[in-house]
Amino acid sequence: MRYYIADCHFFHDALNRRMDNRGFENAEAMNAYMLKRWNGKVRKKDEVVILGDLSWGKPEETNDLLEKLHGRLYLIQGNHDPFLKDKKYNAGRFEWIKPYEELRDNRRKLVLCHYPILCYNGQYRLDEQGNPRTYMLHGHVHDTHDQRLIQQFQEITRSTVLHYPDEGERRIPCNLINCFCMYSDYVPLTLDEWIDNDYRRRLGRAQGDTDSNRSRF
Repeated sequence: MRYYIADCHFFHDALNRRMDNRGFENAEAMNAYMLKRWNGKVRKKDEVVILGDLSWGKPEETNDLLEKLHGRLYLIQGNHDPFLKDKKYNAGRFEWIKPYEELRDNRRKLVLCHYPILCYNGQYRLDEQGNPRTYMLHGHVHDTHDQRLIQQFQEITRSTVLHYPDEGERRIPCNLINCFCMYSDYVPLTLDEWIDNDYRRRLGRAQGDTDSNRSRF
C-alpha cells in the first residue's frame, strides 16, 4: 500500500500556538500523537511519500523519529526540512529524496512537489469515462490564506469551458490536492482516500450547492 502526507513538522512547537494552532501542550505531545496516528495506519512494508516538511528537529532527534516511523519512506524535499543540510541524519532511512517526482498510482499519474503547481504536467488528460488521469499532490500552504487562493483558482479553472472541434465543450480539469496532515488528523492516506478527503472538504465549502450539481473533479 502507498500513502501520502505533507507538513507534519515534527518537533515544531510553535505551530501549536500560531499558523496551524494545533493545540497540543508542547512538541512532545504533538510528536507522540502524530507518531501514534501514523503507525496505527502504516505497516512496515507500506510506502509513504512525504510531501515535504517532515521534521523541524535536530539531526539526532530526526534520526530517532525515522527509526520509529513505520513504512518505506520517500521524501519530497520541503523548505522546512533543516536536517537535510546536516550529514548526521540517517539518509539511508529514505528510499529517495527529491524536490520533484512523477510516478504512477493505480493507472493514474501523480505529479509530486512540496509546492503547489497550478498548471501541472498532464493536467488535461482524462480517461474514457472523463475521469482524471493526473493529480498534483502538494503541501506547503497548510490551511492558510494561500490554500484559500488555490481553492479559488481551482473553482475558476473548473468552471472554465473550452471548445474543441472534435470533442465539443469540455471543462478544464484542475486536480491539485493539498495533503496537509491536519486534513487527515495526521494519518497518511492513499491516493483514493485523499481524493475523497478533498471532495468532502469541497462539499463543506460549497454552501447551498446540491449533490446533483457538484463535481468530484
